[in-house]
Amino acid sequence: MQVLQDISTNLQSGKAKVVQELVQQALDAKVPVKDILEQGLLHGMSIIGDKFKNNEVFVPEVLIAARAMNRGMELLKPYFAESGVESKGRVCIGTVQGDLHDIGKNLVKMMLEGKGFEVLDLGTDVTPETFISTAREQDCHIICLSALLTTTMSAMQKVVAAAEEAGIRDQVKIMVGGAPVTDEFRKEIGADAYAADAASAADMALDLITQIG
Repeated sequence: MQVLQDISTNLQSGKAKVVQELVQQALDAKVPVKDILEQGLLHGMSIIGDKFKNNEVFVPEVLIAARAMNRGMELLKPYFAESGVESKGRVCIGTVQGDLHDIGKNLVKMMLEGKGFEVLDLGTDVTPETFISTAREQDCHIICLSALLTTTMSAMQKVVAAAEEAGIRDQVKIMVGGAPVTDEFRKEIGADAYAADAASAADMALDLITQIG
């Protein structure tokens, strides 16, 4: 359907106002909400994610595309429940305790939303207790941990330990990422997944969700 292609194309160009107008047009034309979401908004964001992974677009383009997606989502959200649109899963994300960097975290959040996840952003300098209490109270499937400083990486291990202590380790998957983080480190601390970039993190989250069952 042309309007859905137009939503996707304009989202990729970051034209937030146009995307909002097109989403409204599609709603007025009684296009199913699920189609507007999946074939319009998420399709466009998925292409941006792939291009970002291949270094064809960079952080500024991702940010303006995400802004355009959010403008369209604002119109769609009220219809989600009645049209039976379900999120892919619920994720809580934050930069670990002692670390105030948030650009990487914000990119991952956008990519996760672009894959259809519901994302709770806990911000920066987040304590292990906050990650765990949020995951329990909000019924999160995945905890995403970000760190940019080598000195704060140890906080990731504390989150894994806190999840075990709280008895939720088998109910929640833990993902780690950030410039100094490696897959070796992930194995060392017992986390479930490591992603080198934001687009890969979103794909990884989809894989993890299938394992939760």
